[in-house]
Amino acid sequence: MENVRVGIIGLGNMGTNHAKYLYRKAIDGAVLTAISDHNEERLAWAEKQWGDSVQRFQDPQQLMASGVVDAVLIATPHYSHTELAIKAFENQLHVMVEKPAGVYTKQVKQMNAAAAKSNTVFGIMYNQRTNPIYQKLRDLVQSGELGEIKRTNWIITDWYRPQSYYDSGGWRATWEGEGGGVLLNQDPHQLDLWQWTTGLMPKRVRAFCGFGKYHSIEVEDDVTAYVEYENGATGVFVTSTGEAPGTNRYEISANNGKVVIENGKLTFHRLRTPEREFNATYKGGFGAPECWEINVPIRGNHSEHQGITQDWINAIRSGSPLLAPGEEGIRGLEISNAIHLSSWLDDWVDLPVDEDLYYKKLQEAIAASTSDKDRSASKTLDVKGTY
Repeated sequence: MENVRVGIIGLGNMGTNHAKYLYRKAIDGAVLTAISDHNEERLAWAEKQWGDSVQRFQDPQQLMASGVVDAVLIATPHYSHTELAIKAFENQLHVMVEKPAGVYTKQVKQMNAAAAKSNTVFGIMYNQRTNPIYQKLRDLVQSGELGEIKRTNWIITDWYRPQSYYDSGGWRATWEGEGGGVLLNQDPHQLDLWQWTTGLMPKRVRAFCGFGKYHSIEVEDDVTAYVEYENGATGVFVTSTGEAPGTNRYEISANNGKVVIENGKLTFHRLRTPEREFNATYKGGFGAPECWEINVPIRGNHSEHQGITQDWINAIRSGSPLLAPGEEGIRGLEISNAIHLSSWLDDWVDLPVDEDLYYKKLQEAIAASTSDKDRSASKTLDVKGTY
């Protein structure tokens, strides 16, 4: 395939960003041929920008059946990701879906099953997987350099959002429109990286969510979660959109020392003698293993969204493996669902999550909503520098 003809479904904040770099041919082997959005104002904007060189559709299914696209990038509100992806697979179109994969794992399983039946390439926009600092961390874990993991801690509170951000769309920050808050909108990246870099999924979760703690919203904007892993390790995940200045510090403690990612640096506090070995053999009473502080060199560029899109196009054209396969989107979502459910139940939640119970509690949250937001209201924002 010489060029992959790409259609964008959803011309909001992220869809507009994707469309712009595709139109200027920033992705080798891809050309933007169509866009779809239910909002006539966004279609008029697209006509003004690109004229008839990019076809416009109000109905995404018309775009899929038009014959002018080989692949679609879905950048719509969360609930529609899975439905639209399934329709695209039925049309034998390649799919890139924005994060999150969906709102609840039950629907995402249906999407993954549809992908498996199609002869297409399915990716998810986990753009943080292109960051060489997280790639290096994953390498340190997978190579055995760290030894067995004992503890993970991630404080990611630099997702600050003012009230005007939540007011920019009628679907935002509502259970019915978005299905969650910081966990569903900002943190899918970190929830994915948390399991991707360590190779560990929690076996159970105890979490506490602040719903509308810092904003006039009904979903969570502050979260503290404690998790336990099968190997006995534990983890803590803290996130918020209501702290300024925020913190982004990811720490993994293991048998051979600990690694810390903060301020764009990866520091390895390496033990000369593994802790378990030192503990068993040292006879001096007080003491600790000799520790070397190593600033791990990071090579390569963080190509962000364009990197994931290029990787997807390469896979379509040449069959190369994906950095972020769409089927893996369910993993971070499983953790997110468990955090919500634990907070709603005020109790421990085991993974895999009880999907029927989660769905029931989600519907209860939707039914209890007092939001009077106009679901059709929308304001497109510039996302540059927000991810």
